[in-house]
Amino acid sequence: MGTIKDKIDRCVACVRNKTDFVPRVALVLGSGLGDLADTIEVEAVVDYTDIEGFPISTVVGHKGRYVFGYIDKTPVVIMQGRVHYYEGYSINDVVLPIRIMKALGAEVLFLTNAAGGLGDGFLCGDLMMIRDHIATFVPNPLIGPNEESLGVRFPDMSNIYDNDICKIIKDCSEKLNISLKEGTYIQFTGPSYETPAEIKMAKLLGASAVGMSTAVEAIVAKHMGMRVCGISFISNLAAGISETPLSHEEVKAAADEVAPKFQALVKMIIANL
Repeated sequence: MGTIKDKIDRCVACVRNKTDFVPRVALVLGSGLGDLADTIEVEAVVDYTDIEGFPISTVVGHKGRYVFGYIDKTPVVIMQGRVHYYEGYSINDVVLPIRIMKALGAEVLFLTNAAGGLGDGFLCGDLMMIRDHIATFVPNPLIGPNEESLGVRFPDMSNIYDNDICKIIKDCSEKLNISLKEGTYIQFTGPSYETPAEIKMAKLLGASAVGMSTAVEAIVAKHMGMRVCGISFISNLAAGISETPLSHEEVKAAADEVAPKFQALVKMIIANL
């Protein structure tokens, strides 16, 4: 069956058959933000279907490709469409795209997502810089034999969202006059939205926003020595807080509305890394 490293190497070889571009920053675009990849100086595009063994996103609106190019003068690789655990993939396949971007040369992982706000001042349309996460309710992607060539057996997670990059994010939001909140992101498996009781539990644990991605991606990136940062777009209020039923259409519509300022912020941050 081979090791995780073997699979990464096969996938990297497929990408290298298409491009020799070496990124410095890896950017994962969440729901409604995929159009950002169409606004950069593009050098190459690699469809996920062209990569042997690569998990394919089944979520409507996710294009499913790596976009290589420049934001300002910074070389980037952008995931235009991520895969989720709820799609039926193993947790190792869910995080495989992150491991591939590191193997291609990326040193920084910038995660974005659409998330449900848990109240306490968080409103639909807010942007939240992720300062920490809770991943207890999804499988840890490091379970199983450790691949020593990727990272240590017991990686430290105390500064998983890099403090220095968080300062850059705050400075850029102030320059653009964009209101930016801070909080803890909690990942559940999905695909069903959370019950009101689960949201109450998440709030008791200290979470500010809830979603179905991101935390496991951050874990493997930190394991491999990447610097990690993240911003959540609060696309809706979570169950028990919102007065209306939750829907994917609501999330995407809200994300589309805030996309221009979110894209401007992301580009400035990357240009200043």
